[in-house]
Amino acid sequence: MNQKPFLELADVDAVLAAAQAEALKCKWAVTIAVVDDGGHLLGLRRLDGAPAISAHIAPAKAQTAALGRRESKVYEDVINGGRTSFLSAPLLQGMLEGGVPVMKDGQCIGAVGVSGVKSSEDAQIARAGIAALAL
Repeated sequence: MNQKPFLELADVDAVLAAAQAEALKCKWAVTIAVVDDGGHLLGLRRLDGAPAISAHIAPAKAQTAALGRRESKVYEDVINGGRTSFLSAPLLQGMLEGGVPVMKDGQCIGAVGVSGVKSSEDAQIARAGIAALAL
């Protein structure tokens, strides 16, 4: 039987802390979400001043990245490229840049989603959080 790594509570805490540090360094008010490989919420941190809607968008971006096993930007690019029918894909509500999968040994073990600033900046924060895991 194959075995697969997973995110533990300490991992979630490390990701949230590192992502928060990146956001604070840049003076960005965001919400950061961490999900498991099935898109289930493991941790959420809404920084002071982050818009209320970001608490819904960040987990959606993370879920999209986890279920798709790729950055949520891929879906945004597909839609912007004219394939608008992709908007009807089930369970993928966060098809905007800012969701980044957490990969270990070729396996998706979760994802980080960020919302509150420009999408490219959201992705920057998510990647900074993931980097704390030193995978």
